[in-house]
Amino acid sequence: MAPPDRSPQPFVIEEYVRWSDVDFAGIIFYGSYVRLFEIAETELFRHCGLAYDKMFDEYDIFLPRKAVHSEFYWPARLDDRLRIAAYVGKVGTKSLTLHFDVLRPDVPALGAAGWMVLVCVDRKKLKPIPLPAGLIASLAPHTLTPDAARQSLGVAPSPR
Repeated sequence: MAPPDRSPQPFVIEEYVRWSDVDFAGIIFYGSYVRLFEIAETELFRHCGLAYDKMFDEYDIFLPRKAVHSEFYWPARLDDRLRIAAYVGKVGTKSLTLHFDVLRPDVPALGAAGWMVLVCVDRKKLKPIPLPAGLIASLAPHTLTPDAARQSLGVAPSPR
């Protein structure tokens, strides 16, 4: 019997496009993707044993955003069920980059993609500090390149 595959994988949630997410034409508003990304981020961290309410206290840090980027490839509509994959694409000394890929359950192509740079800061002075080793280790099962993540999701590499 082969050992279980322990290679890093994206963390995937499913979420519907809600009434508050769409414009008058029933198409998702671009800003609504940030809400979806934040849900996926929160659940990824929780899944890794890093629930924010406890992690921030344990490590005495915050993880504010330095950059948020999104790209859109097809319009999601009201009541579409979306799969949002979250994974760590890059770990630096004081920051990490979270990636998000949005897919429909029945279409093997990206609908949208985005990334956020989170900077580790001391909670009192809000100055950048090194990422805690425990945080990096906890996220390791979901740390991989975008191309590797998309391959595991069954979608083509990122559109260029």
